[in-house]
Amino acid sequence: MTIQRIHSGGAFEAKIGYCRAVVAGGFVHVAGTVGQGDSVTEQCKSALSVIGDALEKAGSSFEKVVRVTYYLPDRAEFEPCWPILSEAFGDNPPAATMIECGLIDPKYRIEIEVTALAG
Repeated sequence: MTIQRIHSGGAFEAKIGYCRAVVAGGFVHVAGTVGQGDSVTEQCKSALSVIGDALEKAGSSFEKVVRVTYYLPDRAEFEPCWPILSEAFGDNPPAATMIECGLIDPKYRIEIEVTALAG
């Protein structure tokens, strides 16, 4: 089996020892991704942009995402992201889970992880 590793150059990748995405077994596994910005919606949009770039490098897209997990320190902040997420996935919504938990740094308000079909 061929494995392709995709790096985005994010600060945590080198510090922790992971890559943004791995293509293996017909799937693209995109690591949990945080975004930049002051509000949860800005961070959501930013994280989706990073994820979109990784999917594109893997030859995939949001239309091929089959699973998404959202991690938020405050579940009350999830609803403002719904329109952004709905727009990103459009007519091809994936299976989804939202988990309330602590993130790597208190400044982050949402982390998004996806699995998509490769190619």
